[in-house]
Amino acid sequence: MGLRKLQFSILGTLAAIFGLSTLFLTIILTLLGVGLVSILILAVAFNLIQWLLAPYLIDSLYRVREASRSENAELYGMVERLSQKSGIKTPRVMIADIPVPNAFAYGSPVAGTRVAVTTELMKTLDGEEVEAVIGHELGHLKHRDVQVMMFVSVLPALFYYISYSMLYSSMYRRGGQRDSGSAAAVIGLVSMLVYWVLTMFTFYLSRLREYYADLHSANIVEEGPRKLSEGLAKIVYSTTRMKRKHRDAGRFNSFKALFISDPDRAEADAVSIAQTGMHMTDRRLVEDVLRREVTSADRIVELFSTHPNIVKRLRALHRLD
Repeated sequence: MGLRKLQFSILGTLAAIFGLSTLFLTIILTLLGVGLVSILILAVAFNLIQWLLAPYLIDSLYRVREASRSENAELYGMVERLSQKSGIKTPRVMIADIPVPNAFAYGSPVAGTRVAVTTELMKTLDGEEVEAVIGHELGHLKHRDVQVMMFVSVLPALFYYISYSMLYSSMYRRGGQRDSGSAAAVIGLVSMLVYWVLTMFTFYLSRLREYYADLHSANIVEEGPRKLSEGLAKIVYSTTRMKRKHRDAGRFNSFKALFISDPDRAEADAVSIAQTGMHMTDRRLVEDVLRREVTSADRIVELFSTHPNIVKRLRALHRLD
């Protein structure tokens, strides 16, 4: 997917999300009056507080600590060099002590920007592949993906709260209020439908921004497409093995949208590379993935994922290469 086409797709998806939200919110406010404004304020306030405090929750959940410069000189060098190439302020370098090979960028105005890699990622990938993964995460920071996705996520949440409020209130209307109770129930059901539609658009936007971050890595890292392809293939394969070995690995999926690869998709994505085995060279591993077909079932599963299908993702990188 070319840069211009990708940018237009992102803008088009954002326009669809905001357009649908504005349309249905206007209809609901017109039908019910300004009393619904309190729900809007609560939804925005909840998501704003969550955004501001999320870095501290992430640090606690993923056992994140700031990396020691003396012990991780090479990692610091990568982040500083690629941040300069990206034209952004160097984020804090963090290490997450969890048994899943992954990386993520996060932050807020209160906590500042941060890039974290897991201890398992450092063991699983070669230095050049880690460099490409860092380039991807810095792409998220440059494109302000944390802020964009937080803002967009407010809209589905808003309609979820409206739906819950309307359905709950319709259950307690009696006598002369039955007609208004029926109207509230209808609005509640329509709001739930809008919530699901907006959620699907949000998933799609998230997948587009993963491609966008991949493109950023390809542009700032020498031989970026090859390095990132090999790194992603190894992350998917290793994540599957780790989830089978560590029964509690699933608890690290709470903020999976942040990760470079979705842990929940690891099992499905690994089917595409399971027959290769890690004994093959990194290049051969990627080539085997590229030869595989994307089935209808794969496309349906992808609709409900924050990350692209691994085969489609590696093909996009291969075209850049």
